[in-house]
Amino acid sequence: MEDPPERGTVHRDFRPATKARVGALVVVSNVVGAAIVLAVAGWLLPTQNLVPDLDDTLDRNLWAFGFYLVFAAVVGLIWGFLWVHVPPQPDADAGDDVWRAHGRLARSAVLAAPLRITVVQAVPWIVAVPLFATINAFSSLTVALTVACVVALGGVATVAVAYRLSELALRGEVARVLAEDPPDRLGLVPGVVARSLSAWTLGTGVPLLGIALAAAASLVFRDYYTVTRLGVVVLVLAAVALAVGFLLAALTSTSIAGPVMDVRRALRWVQDGELGTRVQISDASELGMLQAGFNEMATGLRERDRIRELFGRQVGEGVARTALAGEIELGGEVREVAVLFVDLVGSTEMAFEHPPHEVVAVLNAFFGEVVDVVESHRGWINKFEGDAALAVFGAPDDLDDPAGCALAAARALAERLDARTATTTAPATAGIAVSAGPTVAGNIGDTRRYEYTVIGDPVNEAARLCDVAKGLRGLVAASDAAIRRAGPDEAARWTEVDVLRLRGRNRATRVHAPCDRAGDD
Repeated sequence: MEDPPERGTVHRDFRPATKARVGALVVVSNVVGAAIVLAVAGWLLPTQNLVPDLDDTLDRNLWAFGFYLVFAAVVGLIWGFLWVHVPPQPDADAGDDVWRAHGRLARSAVLAAPLRITVVQAVPWIVAVPLFATINAFSSLTVALTVACVVALGGVATVAVAYRLSELALRGEVARVLAEDPPDRLGLVPGVVARSLSAWTLGTGVPLLGIALAAAASLVFRDYYTVTRLGVVVLVLAAVALAVGFLLAALTSTSIAGPVMDVRRALRWVQDGELGTRVQISDASELGMLQAGFNEMATGLRERDRIRELFGRQVGEGVARTALAGEIELGGEVREVAVLFVDLVGSTEMAFEHPPHEVVAVLNAFFGEVVDVVESHRGWINKFEGDAALAVFGAPDDLDDPAGCALAAARALAERLDARTATTTAPATAGIAVSAGPTVAGNIGDTRRYEYTVIGDPVNEAARLCDVAKGLRGLVAASDAAIRRAGPDEAARWTEVDVLRLRGRNRATRVHAPCDRAGDD
């Protein structure tokens, strides 16, 4: 069930400025169109040669034109303001069904406003055709037919231009209701194809028909058409056709190109990373559906980017990027990696002596240092385990020297933690261990819930070696496997300090420490 609109704030009536602007455009365009029709029918065409009493006929037409123009303008404005309006909002305590019904009526009223305005304009022109034909029929049936054709053709062109002007003037009001309820199907306005065809038909076809009728009349009434008179008629009608055709084509192309350019501009902003971009929905046709579709696309991209960001924070940027690209093999693959294991010293006593929120604050600050160092050395945090963290180098992204990166990260992390201990009261003492070798890296778990991790002897060795590191003066230890796989520059910074058998392992491990931290307490 759709939600009712927010009460008291939506579906307001047209702004007074909008009403005034539309009314002025409609009146001016119709007055200009009527004046052109009068000039063509009364003075340009040779109809006066068919009238016995020319002065009386002209006076009758001018008086009728003046009175009818004022009458049609007044009636049209009153009718338009009464018919083209948004129904008043219901009371605030009205039911949701009442508010939903009001929302639908208000939306339809705004979207149908250009067509209603067109009807208001068309009716006086339709009435004018038989009215002026009757007035001139007393003088000549031929003149009556000619005037009726001129009024009809002039009315069609004038109403078409006025419709496009009112449509553009009401675009802001249409955008207001479409922002609340975007279009999902063709509504009460003509689509792109209909607009293009009507622009040619009304802007070019109708004026050309007028020229054709003038040419046909010159053939029928040869005695009344001179070459000069025919040339003047054709030139004037051609000029009117060009002006009306250009104006209607310009208004139509503007109504089509505007929304398309808005979407194109917004697409460029999205390409530049501005995913918060939205376009104003200003049309209820296919163009509005295009604008609404862009906004939905931008919303989806923002959600996808947020999910990717959250995913990256959970599993690491490298894993997230590789997973989204579909490059990780389900079940794992054998990869040569280096692992760094770091374990906070004294966390058990800290948890016993301090409240939980203080413990969490210390752990977050500690892990912040770990993440900074690991990521700066091209590794990623595979998991946090209470007060310990496991970092991986060489998976899923390939590294030229994963062991060297892990060893350099271990030394840098030890220095960062020493500096933190010297400048703050928060404990930041931790054992740090590095190992390297072949592991299985991939998705471990079930299809319903799995994680990307590494499994193998280097992980176990680093975890056991971390306990040994806590007993060394520098609190940093590395296995011989890591030293042998590291580049010569990094390997030269380490020295062997012990040979021992780690818990749970069958062979001895040659323990190394940074040269500037070598030696036992």
